[in-house]
Amino acid sequence: MTPDQAGLLLTYSLVYFLVAFVWRSVHVWRTTGVNPLVLTYDDSAYGYVGRGMRAVLLTWLVLAVAAATVPSLLSWLGPLPALTRPAVGVLGWALLLGSLIWIAAAQVAMGASWRIGIDRTVRTALVRTGPFAHSRNPIFLGMRVNLLGLFLVLPNAVTLGTLIAGELLMQVQVRLEEQHLQALHGDAYADYRRQVRRWL
Repeated sequence: MTPDQAGLLLTYSLVYFLVAFVWRSVHVWRTTGVNPLVLTYDDSAYGYVGRGMRAVLLTWLVLAVAAATVPSLLSWLGPLPALTRPAVGVLGWALLLGSLIWIAAAQVAMGASWRIGIDRTVRTALVRTGPFAHSRNPIFLGMRVNLLGLFLVLPNAVTLGTLIAGELLMQVQVRLEEQHLQALHGDAYADYRRQVRRWL
């Protein structure tokens, strides 16, 4: 990875975190007065997945900072030379940018229902428009694609491990959220599940 590419990856990563987690959360909080950050820190499956996802995202951010500031460190992270090709990198960047646009569109479609975590105190609407008309979990789908893009842009053992860990954690999280939505919306959610796939 060249210094320019490393700088671009760091810039993208910061923009991603602002768009995917901060921008919409601040908007919902200011317009509704409801704090959309509803993660738990207990010993439940939900709390475990939350801690795991925070570790995945922190690892990604640390990698992006390291690539831009201490590039020699990358040689210690188990690089995968077979994937270090321009075409693979271009595909990775396309996935990164496409997933960010997809996630932002899904957040806009969610409106006031946007949450980071499962909100058991405020009843949220069942969103079925925009990307939700094609995927029951478009934001998690975008995050999965994003981690794949990161791996292709920076192919090494750590980004591969991050991709696998994120995939496993998100598979569990969406099932926890689906249970919550089924209990919350009943027949309406059951009908939605019949019409729209979990992923795409």
